[in-house]
Amino acid sequence: MPLTVKDMLADANAAVPRIAPAEAVRLAEEPGVLLLDVRDAAEVKASGKAAGAVAVSRGLVEFRADPDSPMHDPALKQAGTILVYCASGGRSALVGKTLKDMGYDDVRNLGGFKDWVEAGGAVEPG
Repeated sequence: MPLTVKDMLADANAAVPRIAPAEAVRLAEEPGVLLLDVRDAAEVKASGKAAGAVAVSRGLVEFRADPDSPMHDPALKQAGTILVYCASGGRSALVGKTLKDMGYDDVRNLGGFKDWVEAGGAVEPG
């Protein structure tokens, strides 16, 4: 039976813990923690991003995360903690599952950018 988006999200949410935005704001201050914004470039430009976040649109995550890819982003390290967010938490859940499948151990779903902002997280231009 083919998978549906609902099935894929359920698998992703089971594999990647969703953390409270206030916890994410606290964790983001610790060394070795990376904020990963997986929204599209137009979304990031329109609203800004979490301060210090690396912006990689969902469509490029696998290429940026694979150390053997010529497009690899060295900010993505398998040994560190990655807090992923998007606009509402769906894309970040799917990306979190992908990263875990690729060997990234400590991946957490922050949810949506608005959650970060409402929790008092710092924002910078996108």
